[in-house]
Amino acid sequence: MDKKLSFIGAGNMGGALIQAACRALNPSQVSITDYSPDKARHVAQEQGCQASGSNREAVLFGDYIFLCVKPQVIGSVLGEISPVLNECLAKGEAKVLVSIAAGVTIDAIREKLSGDCRELPVIRIMPNTPVSIGKGMLALSTGENITEGMVQDVRAALKCAGRLEQLPEALMDQFTAIGGCAPAFVYLFIEALADGGVMTGLPRSQALTYAAQTVLGAAAMVLETGSHPGVLKDNVCSPGGSTIAGVAALEAHGFRSAAIEAVLAAYEKNQELGK
Repeated sequence: MDKKLSFIGAGNMGGALIQAACRALNPSQVSITDYSPDKARHVAQEQGCQASGSNREAVLFGDYIFLCVKPQVIGSVLGEISPVLNECLAKGEAKVLVSIAAGVTIDAIREKLSGDCRELPVIRIMPNTPVSIGKGMLALSTGENITEGMVQDVRAALKCAGRLEQLPEALMDQFTAIGGCAPAFVYLFIEALADGGVMTGLPRSQALTYAAQTVLGAAAMVLETGSHPGVLKDNVCSPGGSTIAGVAALEAHGFRSAAIEAVLAAYEKNQELGK
């Protein structure tokens, strides 16, 4: 892909996407801006790309403008860049907006723009932080005026980020509750497993390694075998054995119910953020 990408926002999620994009493309095709110029310069130096001096410069540089900002501030950012987007349109340079703002719909993004740029193509993506190591789970939804070529460009830019699936926008908040938020839940689980290991006498570093590798392997079993997690669980649980004793302890403390409630709470917050 020979298009240029500009990232407005270089926080945790934006930074992870920037790393993935700089692996997929020539870093000279990538520019970064952030409310903290020092952060933008630091990330750009790390990744070998360039830092733009302002959001205006970022819009002028990129063909695809990645809006990697929090839902609470995306309105002010769109208001700031609307004039330059309109200038570009007047010169025949139509930009494509790519938003990662959780809960903010494509229609809401258009409403926050002003002038002719309200008709610009808008793509929503939701990544998670493992995209920084190429193990992410991402969803993509499209608005009007999006061509297959635009979708393929974004896929090409994020090919080193992990697994990307296209979803109807109506399912984006639901995806975010799992794909975007659940890594934090998994980290809690890994930490808790390691704590249990330490209680049994394992050194902390070893307990963490064993817990993380076990979660990684179990996840790979689900994806690579296509087996239902319940079947895989049953395969580990010997009659009267230690595994079923552990499963019973998890059930006694509402493990599955807690996980379900966590996803529902995240989903409801996503909807709230979009209002």
